[in-house]
Amino acid sequence: MTSNNDTLFARAQLTTPGGVNSPVRAFRSVGGTPRFITRAEGPYFWDADDRRYIDYIGSWGPAIVGHAHPTVVKAVQDAAARGLSFGAPTQGEIEIAEEICKLVPSIEQVRLVSSGTEATMSALRLARGATGRDKIVKFEGCYHGHADSLLVKAGSGLLTFGNPTSAGVPEDFVKHTLVLDYNNTQQLEDAFKDMGDQIACVIVEPVAGNMNLVRATPEFLQTMRRLCTQYGTVLIFDEVMCGFRVALGGAQALYGIKPDITALGKVIGGGLPVAAFGGRADLMGHMAPLGPVYQAGTLSGNPVAVAAGMSTLKLIQEPGFYTNLTAQTSKLVNGLSQAAKEAGVTFCGDAIGGMFGLYFAATVPGSYAAVMASNKDLFNRFFHAMLDAGVYLAPSAFEAGFVSAQHDDAVIAATIEAARGAFAQLA
Repeated sequence: MTSNNDTLFARAQLTTPGGVNSPVRAFRSVGGTPRFITRAEGPYFWDADDRRYIDYIGSWGPAIVGHAHPTVVKAVQDAAARGLSFGAPTQGEIEIAEEICKLVPSIEQVRLVSSGTEATMSALRLARGATGRDKIVKFEGCYHGHADSLLVKAGSGLLTFGNPTSAGVPEDFVKHTLVLDYNNTQQLEDAFKDMGDQIACVIVEPVAGNMNLVRATPEFLQTMRRLCTQYGTVLIFDEVMCGFRVALGGAQALYGIKPDITALGKVIGGGLPVAAFGGRADLMGHMAPLGPVYQAGTLSGNPVAVAAGMSTLKLIQEPGFYTNLTAQTSKLVNGLSQAAKEAGVTFCGDAIGGMFGLYFAATVPGSYAAVMASNKDLFNRFFHAMLDAGVYLAPSAFEAGFVSAQHDDAVIAATIEAARGAFAQLA
């Protein structure tokens, strides 16, 4: 019998490249047919065949309070009833900006946009405009959206500039992008020694989530902050994914490091398209209409999206929210690791706040190369065994997972029980 998911996927491929509107959804990495989701509630969603799954992607991070939280839904309904978009300022934009500045002390002023790509792209332009420099530093395995100058992989030597990772990106667009190894402090020192006075900014995910979950070491980030200060370089923390996911003040609160600019997204939209970039007031003063760095967006600060984001930001400030979220995520990873050990499968995991990583490797990776050395085939088999058991993990060995406040003990226990069966199939 043909699945409704199969039917929808075949239909989608006629009008949409690959049948999806974001590549990882296509299941190309793991094989099989993507699930077309019809509804979601709490820690679950249902596909086109009305099959329920425990969801561990959470819309790739935003659903931190769970799907269809009644408070968030009510805020969206109320805002929509007043009008969908105005193209003029609203009080809601002021309120969410004030909330972000309150919760992230490094941000003195903030500009709202609609996507993480817009946020990082604009932060880069601001850094270049403020410093008058062209060169930027990023790190292998960190994803900062699909702007041309950020779709770059490492060159062939330590201090060579990057190569495009996407067709359609001219070499000229990336000739000023230097790509270094994540968590390699010495490379960072060498790069600044060689060309520090030419580097406009360093952009980094302080907790990487797009090569699976990989934590930055404190030494790595501390060295980065010191060098940026020394050379007048702008330090950009891309917290689109980890902001409000790993802690209330983001990864910068955990590490005790103050970036010059922060990019935010996902959680601050509560499931609707909201992102932002912000930082020191003197830097933000370079933005139009005050300064010469131009950025604009028709739907920036959209009232319905801002309502979803603001209600979510209020919910995550409730007492004990992050204590519980962190405990449940750790409980999940520890349970999966124990199940793998019992089955004799080489596996480990890591968790920080409401993010987690699963690795078919002996030790938790600290770099892109280490992630790539993990057993991708075993992950793919595990993914499908879990999917068959009603647990939806990221359909790629190179993506972090997410737990929501609605993943209670019963949900975690059901996931671990499913994993026991999945690991048994791999042994």
